Amino acid sequence: MSEQHANDPGHGDSVASWSAVIIIMVAFAAGTLAVWFDRMDLALASAGLAVVGVIAGFVLSKLGFGFKRNK
Repeated sequence: MSEQHANDPGHGDSVASWSAVIIIMVAFAAGTLAVWFDRMDLALASAGLAVVGVIAGFVLSKLGFGFKRNK
């Protein structure tokens, strides 16, 4: 199957992207519950966790856990 799509950029098929997406999804779920229960301190903490997810994805990608492009 991958032979048919040699130019496919990967679309998130890496540890870095999966980790970032899971952290960000947990942050948004927690933020939704925090706003629902009127806990703005927890909502801001979950926004910070979403930023941590983005940073974690970037760092993991730079450490070699991201999609490997053919140069």
